[in-house]
Amino acid sequence: MPMRRIKLTFPTNLVTKPLIYEVGHRYRVVTNIRRAEVRPDVGWVILEMDGEDEEIESALEWMSSEGVRIDPVTGDIIEG
Repeated sequence: MPMRRIKLTFPTNLVTKPLIYEVGHRYRVVTNIRRAEVRPDVGWVILEMDGEDEEIESALEWMSSEGVRIDPVTGDIIEG
């Protein structure tokens, strides 16, 4: 199963919405939060997504349509 690592940036109006939870129920993907920082005005998450390419793409398109900025993550994430 392919794995994708991405950075999600949430604007103020989306910081409190459970979009990662929702994406796991809408699409056949498994999410794993690797790092995150959430403040009242903005939040970001480094997220791993496992699943079929089509499901991952659909999930990312949906999150983008909701207003989440999506950027690829390259390089290693410190374990732990």
